[in-house]
Order: sequence, then structure tokens, then C-alpha cells
Amino acid sequence: MQTALPVILALTLPEERTAISSVPSSIAGVFHEDNFTSVLLPLALNFICGAANLLYLGPVTTKCMRERKHQETRDGKKSYDAGPHSPEMQKLNKRFATLHGLSSGTNLIGLGGTLWYACYLAGRMM
Repeated sequence: MQTALPVILALTLPEERTAISSVPSSIAGVFHEDNFTSVLLPLALNFICGAANLLYLGPVTTKCMRERKHQETRDGKKSYDAGPHSPEMQKLNKRFATLHGLSSGTNLIGLGGTLWYACYLAGRMM
């Protein structure tokens, strides 16, 4: 949904009419020069963040989680239990924390793009 919804939002962009000009709807409106910073940038940002999570960060993070589960079985100790942990588990915990942080940061950037676009749409209602 995080990757598909920006595309749907781009396809459903309403036409904007003013007393002196008109900005087309849908994809033509998204790529219109007046809508670069208010529509194209936030939707592109949201799409790129969603695609990055879907295609790279999500699978890599899930793989790291699986590796941690296997290491828990080998060590006989959960990854979140009090230390000391094996060097392999410490490495996996650090990698997981980094990947999870990157994924969360990417989601926050995507949320920022969504809010940016929402402010644009709300401003048009006034």
C-alpha cells in the first residue's frame, strides 16, 4: 500500500481552476510545472520510500531477523536477554538495529511526503 497509494493519488489528482489559469487533473497535472514542489515531489518521495522499504529494507531486515532466530537456537539464549551474548549475536543485533532504524527513518520521510501533499490538498479547499 505504501508504494501503490502514491500512484493512486497521482492518478486521482483533481483539476485546479483559477480565474486566470487551469492546471489539468491526473498524471498531466502531477507533471505540470506549477505542481512540481506541491504534488510531484511529495508523491515521488512517498513512492521512493515505499519502494525502498518494499524491495530492499523489508526483505533484508526480515532475513536478519531469521538469522537472529537461528542464532538464538544455537546460543540457547534470546537476542533480547541480558548479556553476555555471543559475538555472532552481537553482530546480528547491531545489524538488525541499523536496518530497523533505516526502515523506520524511511517510513518517517514517506510520512512527511504524505503530510506535505495533504497540506497542499487542504490548502486548495480554502
